[in-house]
Amino acid sequence: MIKLTLKYIAISFLSVIFLNPLANSSLPDFTFLAEEYSSSVVNVSVVRKQKEKENQSGQMRQSPPGSPFDFFNDERFRDFFRNQPQKRMPQRTAGSGFIISDDGFIVTNNHVVEEAETIKITLSNDEVYDAEVIGLDPRMDLALLKINSEEDLPYVSFGDSENSKVGEWVVAIGNPFGLGGTVTAGIISALGRNIGSGPYDHFIQTDAPINKGNSGGPLFNMDGEVIGVNTMIYSQTGGSVGIGFSIPSDLVKPVIDQLKKYGETRRGWLGVMIQNVTEELAKDMDLDEAKGALVQQVVKDGPADKAGIEEGDVIIGFNKEEINDMRDLTTKVANTDIGKKIKIKLIRFGKEVELKVKIGRLEGNENKVNEEASNNIDKIL
Repeated sequence: MIKLTLKYIAISFLSVIFLNPLANSSLPDFTFLAEEYSSSVVNVSVVRKQKEKENQSGQMRQSPPGSPFDFFNDERFRDFFRNQPQKRMPQRTAGSGFIISDDGFIVTNNHVVEEAETIKITLSNDEVYDAEVIGLDPRMDLALLKINSEEDLPYVSFGDSENSKVGEWVVAIGNPFGLGGTVTAGIISALGRNIGSGPYDHFIQTDAPINKGNSGGPLFNMDGEVIGVNTMIYSQTGGSVGIGFSIPSDLVKPVIDQLKKYGETRRGWLGVMIQNVTEELAKDMDLDEAKGALVQQVVKDGPADKAGIEEGDVIIGFNKEEINDMRDLTTKVANTDIGKKIKIKLIRFGKEVELKVKIGRLEGNENKVNEEASNNIDKIL
């Protein structure tokens, strides 16, 4: 009887092993990806003069006014490199970047190269180049650099972050602590993460170990496509605790295209201040569901005002696409060509209304709101 029972236990155990795909699967092999794409990742070394008013105590760097990363001033969040106490100029910092074309265009973070006097790029073969700043975007914390090489350079391509899934394996390659090319792996922990850093919050969260110096480096999917730009970590120690954030490639690509073409960003502008539709608001407004973007304020003579959009309207559609929340609308407006006419669907007093609006340009119009709204820059588009 005991032998029979043990026999059934053994059979049941083996059944679980062979029928459970997780138990029967192995970890992915990262060697090909590391060997194939590490040469496209670069070290970014920056020299900048340290102003007298700048931090001399070794505390975390303060983000510039208007930056979507003002929350870096919160001690809970650590920039990937800390301004060390400097008694003398110049100040030297380091980050990461990656080559996106064989003629030497390089993507990194704005905070890696902002206010730089000189920028040096070190390739995986230890060749060093001077870099030129093509364009900066403090709002998204992105920068486009250029180096000149007599030979074609290895480069990587962007993938569609929209196709990424939670639980998917990813690989980060960068320059942590100035050590040079370092490969780490993990999974996507969350998508569309909003951490209150600015209007374009839609981060990929990963547990792939990321540390100071990884800023500006790529986050790869298992197809070798860049689906994110590693930008920040959440940490109380300054090192990785398995909570890193990357800017999704679908947000990065249009910005880099603009920087490459114009040397600056040219985002679409609607001329409104918005907020999410909460369950409570939806109930008070007799809406079927808590969805869309509620218009709090309309800028006088702005695109929305000229189109007839009013305070209290709930925008639920933009260019035939559904609007789920305020960040959804913010991203779509920003990525729309200036001067393009777009159909907007909204709910006004319980009825659907469709209007046509001609998109303006955000740059130069950011401050056309009242003083109350100026404290809610992440709600302005």
